[in-house]
Amino acid sequence: MSIIASGLSYRYPNRQPLFSNLNLSVPDGAKVSLIGPNGTGKSTLLQILAGRLTPTEGSVAVSSHPYYIPQQTAPGKENIAELLGVSEKVRALRAICSGSVDQACFDILGDDWDIEERCRTALDEWGLRNIALDTPATALSGGEHTKAILAGLSLHEPETVLLDEPTNHLDGKTRAKLYDYIRRTHATLIAVSHDIALLNILHTTCELTSTGIRLYGGNYDFYKTQRTVEDRALTERIEAEQTALRTARKRAQEVRERQERRVAQGERSKSKAGMARIVINARGSQAQNSSARLRDRHAAIIDDTQGRLTGLRKQQSLRNELKIDIDDASIHTGKRLIRAEGLNFCYPNGTPLWSQPLDIEIHSGDRVHIYGDNGSGKTTLVRLLLGELTPTTGTVERADLSAYYLDQEYKTLECNISVLEMAERHNAQHLADHELKIRLNRALFPPETWDRTCRMLSGGERMRLSLCCMTISDHIPDLLVLDEPTNNLDIESLTILTDTIRNYRGTLLVISHDEHFIHEAGVTKTIEL
Repeated sequence: MSIIASGLSYRYPNRQPLFSNLNLSVPDGAKVSLIGPNGTGKSTLLQILAGRLTPTEGSVAVSSHPYYIPQQTAPGKENIAELLGVSEKVRALRAICSGSVDQACFDILGDDWDIEERCRTALDEWGLRNIALDTPATALSGGEHTKAILAGLSLHEPETVLLDEPTNHLDGKTRAKLYDYIRRTHATLIAVSHDIALLNILHTTCELTSTGIRLYGGNYDFYKTQRTVEDRALTERIEAEQTALRTARKRAQEVRERQERRVAQGERSKSKAGMARIVINARGSQAQNSSARLRDRHAAIIDDTQGRLTGLRKQQSLRNELKIDIDDASIHTGKRLIRAEGLNFCYPNGTPLWSQPLDIEIHSGDRVHIYGDNGSGKTTLVRLLLGELTPTTGTVERADLSAYYLDQEYKTLECNISVLEMAERHNAQHLADHELKIRLNRALFPPETWDRTCRMLSGGERMRLSLCCMTISDHIPDLLVLDEPTNNLDIESLTILTDTIRNYRGTLLVISHDEHFIHEAGVTKTIEL
């Protein structure tokens, strides 16, 4: 076996459990997808398998050191060389080339004298031409950051690969390249993803839920078919138990009424027959005991049926429970909101971002898709249009409007406060406490999650909380800006987010490489960079 995980359990620092007693075996060369609702611990499980986290209980055995591609921006990585995991070798090589005879440098470098050339080849292969190893990680777009880590696949040729939402931020060409790598590689591979095209390349599907991990022997389409059959069977069992519960309650009521009639009838008969009081009382006591036993038997039947029904309902998916309603914006359709003329932006080296200055108009009611390759300046353009950056050339005119910008890093959330505190801070409508908690529940934040800090949330949970906070603020924005909104969402939440955005009656500005989402969002205008 390439990966064996036994009895894995993990608790947050506040001792709240995430999952318990997970077992997973992945053979050499297997290609496995790990799916499940947001917040069940998929990313945490990958980090444990990668050796980045220590489980609360259990053990992990891996035949080779995994190459791990994280979901979120890797902290503490200052430049491309560190993202690739070769910074020490590069420093050692450059020190030697500068005349150093320190033996430590030679030990670090080993025989890897062509490390810089191999890095250059790998970066070029993944679309990062002319980006030096010293380039700061902060200068990279989300897509470029992911590309840099993906280049490590070509550089290191690992035998075990762990991917956490690897298509986040990636343009279409790079996604296709990643798909090709997955098809061709002989490495053992586990991927957490919401990208259905990627999921269908993988041979085996594992579903992680609050009840544990379950293996399906096929790709995502196979899993979906099996789940449909299982869900249908589960629904039928629930309906059968509901029918049985109604029948049991009806019979209990009938027995109770019949016993009451018999007791009343017996009392009348005994009174007419002139029976002694002691005999009447004895027979009455016997009847009551018999009725009590009968009631107890029917009560036990009802309790058993109710217990089975509760257990079956717990097995049902959270599908369609996510509900985030966005009201209509207040600005009338057709009003010009933003006008940009001759717009361009220069990097510190003075190079213009776009070969031709941009002229853009956005009117109320428009649904605009900003599209382009990684590094083409999509996020920069949004920040220019919103006034967060000053253009090098050109002008931007904005009407008096309110905008809500949901960026890739979910910066609207404060990492060190709880889910409930975050919602309370945005409660400009002064909603009652119970109404606020209802809103959180609709966004799939049950009571046991309210004390969890935002730092502990998965990417999909951060997205849901950000949208929830927007709905409880003092107003619905005239302009909703979404930067790669489908990143990190589980598939079911993705479907419901799509429905939510489709029903939003306001102006939409969206950066996304998810073609399905763009189509469903009803885009009316495209800005291609």
